[in-house]
Amino acid sequence: MDVSLQSLLDLGIARERAESIVDQLDFIFTNMYADQRWQKICSDILDPALPFELDQILYGLNYCDELERGELCPMWYPDPERTTHAQEWMQELELDSYDDLHKWSVACKTSFAEKIIRDLGIVFKQEPQGYFDTSKSIEECVYLPGAQLNIAESCFQADPDATAIICDHEDGKLTQISYAELRSESARVANGLLALGLKPGDRVAISMPMNALSIYQYLGIISAGLCAVCVADSFSSSELELRLNLCDVQYIFIQDVIMRGEKALSSYAKINQAHPCKAIVIPANGKRSSLGLRKDDIAWNDFLSENEALDFHITDFDQAHTILFSSGTTADPKVIPWDHSVPIKGAGDGYLHQDIQAGEVIAWPTNMGWMMGPWLVFASLINKATIALSTHLPTSRAFCEFVQNAEINMLGLVPSLVRAWRQLDATKGLNWSAIKRFSSTGECSNREDMHWLMSRAGYKPVIEYCGGTETGGGYITGTMAKPAIPGLFACPALGFSWSLIDDEVFFEPPVIGLSTRLLNKDHHEIYFADCPSGPDGQVLRRHGDQISALAQGYFQAQGRNDDTMNLGGIKVGSVQIEELLNTLDVVVETAAIAVAPEGGGPSLLVIYAVLNAAAPDDLQKNMQGIIREKLNPLFKIHDVQIIDKMPRTESNKIKRRDLRNKYDQHS
Repeated sequence: MDVSLQSLLDLGIARERAESIVDQLDFIFTNMYADQRWQKICSDILDPALPFELDQILYGLNYCDELERGELCPMWYPDPERTTHAQEWMQELELDSYDDLHKWSVACKTSFAEKIIRDLGIVFKQEPQGYFDTSKSIEECVYLPGAQLNIAESCFQADPDATAIICDHEDGKLTQISYAELRSESARVANGLLALGLKPGDRVAISMPMNALSIYQYLGIISAGLCAVCVADSFSSSELELRLNLCDVQYIFIQDVIMRGEKALSSYAKINQAHPCKAIVIPANGKRSSLGLRKDDIAWNDFLSENEALDFHITDFDQAHTILFSSGTTADPKVIPWDHSVPIKGAGDGYLHQDIQAGEVIAWPTNMGWMMGPWLVFASLINKATIALSTHLPTSRAFCEFVQNAEINMLGLVPSLVRAWRQLDATKGLNWSAIKRFSSTGECSNREDMHWLMSRAGYKPVIEYCGGTETGGGYITGTMAKPAIPGLFACPALGFSWSLIDDEVFFEPPVIGLSTRLLNKDHHEIYFADCPSGPDGQVLRRHGDQISALAQGYFQAQGRNDDTMNLGGIKVGSVQIEELLNTLDVVVETAAIAVAPEGGGPSLLVIYAVLNAAAPDDLQKNMQGIIREKLNPLFKIHDVQIIDKMPRTESNKIKRRDLRNKYDQHS
């Protein structure tokens, strides 16, 4: 053990605390093995108030030999005193490990589907006659044939007095909304829509901030047997118009203005310009909008019904209740309908992988226009948990205070949020001890940032989670049943089988939650055409993620297949380059793209960078040095472009295609 008293003093740790740490470390390193040492160090020594450099030093010291051998070294281990839902299944099925549980779940997909539906308590009017009808073909599988239900009904099984939603306000005060109140407010929406003459299957859009009203609207639409078309409130007028036209929307819920920090941005004006569909306009100030409305548009308070009785329109299982859009990196996004099986996938993942327990408080900064918005609604409410919603920018100190004050138990995020919190030191002095786990999706995670995040809450695990709008949940994930290693996925999702072919992911259908149709494109051409067969002759479905399989059943994301570059005959993922460049102090974030040189020839590597200071003269030289040292000396940076912010999709993914187009035009 070579952490000296002086080295701790140099980190700014008070002498008395430093002396205590040295004594504790002497005992720990003398009497324990590596995994025991690290758990003891986390529980007895490390503290968010201490410099994060100490966490890094002790992790490296504890696993020195293992890291030199290139082994995977966990930062969190399952608590033997706590049994998760996945572990309960393992015990019930007499299985020894998570890997065994996964093998069972894909070998016995019918039994898996039956069990998760039973454990979630999904409410049926007519029970399914089976779980997977592949009589036509695997590609056109019918899920839960013969079933009739309304999936919204399964969101109201908690105690009516239990808290369904916690909301904050600008003054920091919290409001609690019970399940009974959620039901009555959703009923006022449902009955208001029916009073307008809408019929089952009609489409009603939501383009709102993620707040309690948007959840009332979403559940009200579905309960009435209508279809919710979810569009992110940040879209431009033209992008909103595109999506409304693709879906033949009759009404839209839209706020008069949207608050972005201190700025009030016009929202109703978008629909005023964009589309002839009728608008139900919600005032941002909670009172009555001062805007003049079009002739057939309706003010929110005039729309709401006084009838607070919620009746659930029963429908066949395959009727669409939600329409979402793909990330939108192309001009014409895929239009993806969700039937009543998809929420079972999301809620099941929340139950088995995020281990959501009844009564827990779940926060995930998101929007109804991204699949994680509806996912949050179903995964929380079907599991009888509480949704926590904040009005503050998720990158802000105020949001981090909300996490503390609302006593969040599970905090969902995208990795760029973690980087922002870390750079701002936004969690300094806050108590995040109520957090039991984090969950991350939307981007590839940076290992060091996730280490920092875990340390802010007393070393709680990060459940890495990856899937897509067309999957309704994750195909690869973390789990509370295996040790957590920052930035890595711990396992395939239960009930989900997939193959890696040249590091590209191909799904093995059927899986409940997988899309079976698109409303504006050929589903077969997008997902199945020209796919190879699986190793055992299985029908495979294209997904496009690049994943590297590691030791002990762990995996590392390498970005999308279309984000893979060929530099000098060597394939490399954008994320591999970006993770290295993001370690530079002056860098906020980077995007690596490959561009074709004029006249043809090998692809050229171009870096787009967002900086936190003026660009130093040697920036490109420093970037090249890191790539040369840490990745491959053959990868030469052709150009570095400085920009104010990255173009992103509504799910917060960098639009590298936009950057390639931008560079082509610039050149």
